[in-house]
Amino acid sequence: MLALVTVTTQDSAARLRDGAAVHRYVTRVCFKTGPPLLVGTELELLVAFGDRPGEVVPLDLLRALLGAAGPTPCGSFLTFEPGGQLELSSPALPGASATHRALATDLAHVRTALRGSGLVLLPTAVDPFRLPYRQLHHPRYDAMEAYFAATGASQGPVMMTSTAATQVNLDVGATPAEAATRWRLLHDLGPVMVAAFANSPQHAGRRTGWKSTRQRVWQSLDAAAVHPPLGEDPAAAFTDYALDAPLMMRPREGADWAVPPGPTFRDWVEGRLQAQLGDAPTEADLAYHLTTLFPPVRPRGWFEVRYLDSLPDPWWAAPAAVLSALLDDPVASDAATEAAAPVAGRWEDAARHGLDDTALATAALACFTAAVDALPRLDADPGLTALVAEFTDRYVAQGRSPADDPFTLEAP
Repeated sequence: MLALVTVTTQDSAARLRDGAAVHRYVTRVCFKTGPPLLVGTELELLVAFGDRPGEVVPLDLLRALLGAAGPTPCGSFLTFEPGGQLELSSPALPGASATHRALATDLAHVRTALRGSGLVLLPTAVDPFRLPYRQLHHPRYDAMEAYFAATGASQGPVMMTSTAATQVNLDVGATPAEAATRWRLLHDLGPVMVAAFANSPQHAGRRTGWKSTRQRVWQSLDAAAVHPPLGEDPAAAFTDYALDAPLMMRPREGADWAVPPGPTFRDWVEGRLQAQLGDAPTEADLAYHLTTLFPPVRPRGWFEVRYLDSLPDPWWAAPAAVLSALLDDPVASDAATEAAAPVAGRWEDAARHGLDDTALATAALACFTAAVDALPRLDADPGLTALVAEFTDRYVAQGRSPADDPFTLEAP
């Protein structure tokens, strides 16, 4: 989640008075094309006291410890999610290997800063011990919590405070045609990757019956804000998705950013909300609205893959390596396209069953095998290739995911 957003267009005050204006913005900004050269990874991390993991870790303590440790050595950004989850975001770097090296160094820096106070990183994507508890107070999160309460989204507080993802950032592509191919493949691969990397079978002291409880939580939210916006033209599909999504909030002076639930961004663009919100929205309003939408893949001038569970050491490096290999290597892309097609769209089965589902397991093995073969062709570090191969042998080839491992808490 993003607490703030910076609009970089020159016309951020321009009024959007029809869907065509929104489409022009989405095409220019969200689907900005260029050679696919860079990879980034964001690690969301749940933190607990090693000897009393059911207690809340005060956000002020985390800020103090990480502030005293100084900047991360390789430039990864440290931010906080509403429940006190850490987010460690790598710079955009040339390839998965460079991202792996940088994040490994910066993650070690974070662990060292926490260890002296008996704090550990939980090896799962949903808090296995604690009920939802929001620590970060900001008008954005106040409005988000109010929206979920008003719309009956009971899992909203869990999403905000108790979940952790591995987010992989990949370039859009060199041309609109390439962007469409990459966009479509990332969505078709979604159920396969959710199943293979599922890592959240327990929440708040109980087994949930889902391999990826985190994905289940997201699937239970407002479908208009979380469903995959698919279509032949990705920019057109995402434009319609953004227009038809309900307004969750509107940043303004003061602490109250809430809006009455129900109206969509299209209602605002087409002049039906003048009494509540005034004139038509600006590009800055649109840019912020897009940060309140949570599709499986979010276009931001790059593709932000949001459907992956947080993973423990050393497996957190595998998703970026696998996805970048399957998108960037033509042979691997062809293999992944064929393998993923029969299970495309099976998000719920992937979250519930993981690789216990035979069709998902078959597709996953083909995709991971293709990725392992492709990584040397993409000049990946041998160590990263070996890590993906080990994950494939230990989990995918056995029809298992990390959710099937016994839960163990690392030593403080």
